[in-house]
Amino acid sequence: MIFNMEKFIENIFAPQKGEILTIMTDIPNNKEQDNPEWKERRSMAEEWLEEIGKIAKKWDMQVNPLVTYKATGNHNANLPEKCSIGDEKIKTSEIIDKSTIILSMPEFSATAPLSKHSTSSKKLRVGSMPGVAKFMENTGLAADYNKIAKKCDSLISFFNGAVGAEASFSTGHKCYFDLTKNEFHRDDGMLHPEAAGKEESISNLPAGEVYTVPNENSNSLTEGELPFSEGNEKGVFVIKANKIVEIQGNLNEISNLKKQMEEDPACRNIAEFAIGVNPKATVTGNVLQDEKAGFHWAFGLSEHLGGTNGESNFISPENVIHRDFVYAKGNVIECSLLEIIFEDKTKRTLIKNGELLI
Repeated sequence: MIFNMEKFIENIFAPQKGEILTIMTDIPNNKEQDNPEWKERRSMAEEWLEEIGKIAKKWDMQVNPLVTYKATGNHNANLPEKCSIGDEKIKTSEIIDKSTIILSMPEFSATAPLSKHSTSSKKLRVGSMPGVAKFMENTGLAADYNKIAKKCDSLISFFNGAVGAEASFSTGHKCYFDLTKNEFHRDDGMLHPEAAGKEESISNLPAGEVYTVPNENSNSLTEGELPFSEGNEKGVFVIKANKIVEIQGNLNEISNLKKQMEEDPACRNIAEFAIGVNPKATVTGNVLQDEKAGFHWAFGLSEHLGGTNGESNFISPENVIHRDFVYAKGNVIECSLLEIIFEDKTKRTLIKNGELLI
């Protein structure tokens, strides 16, 4: 399959005459921080810039030179005050606010800080692609986004009247999510001009999910055990009142998670409950695409999704994080059963043996 950049830009952004497109990517702070996937992504950003530049005349669209900035080190942390265009240093907010289309292709997600700009702008739309990889051009990025939008519509309707969800995992663990406080939203990849200034003005590409923030109040009924894999290690998050109260497991990577929770309690918040619906999203271990293939949840920051756990809840800006864990079919740990509970006490099965039934 050959990725069609012109079709992709047309379908996702529907550019109008005079648009200004900017591609942004982060760069490592040192050689030790770099990795092969990140190097490939920086090359991919340059390739996309060149390819989009060749077709920009179709829409009379201006394409800025590549914008780079020093990596934040945390997903959804605030962007640096300054960024670079070639050898020139400029204010990051300045280049963002002068753009109408941004493609963000970093190692560390910038979805949350960029959403502040897109929801307050009358023209800006953002395709946020943290961890994007070249292979996605022939998988999730090549999906029919009109069909994805229709599937999101169906799932939004399905969740009408939902008050909770019971998730069972291939490890035998179970967790209940309290869904009583927030409405469900879509990320269908449709970033047309009319989306600017709205919640829909930013999308994680490849797109295709429906999400909500569980009840974050102190009386939240979100409780249970959420298994996870971290590198070659496995552990369990113990949840009570929508907070991670314990992490079971003692190996190196799990110890880092424990330290993170101990240093900043805002990281303990269960921030997202979501279902991926992109039919071309293959499971490879890359969270950006894996999460579009099935059930996932996240801890940490929730404000950018409509929740209450914002930057001000974290002890330090450097601690701000929103991190996803995915259980789609093909992941190390799968969601074996997901039942949705409604106001009238009825239950409907949404996922069975990792497969979405709707």
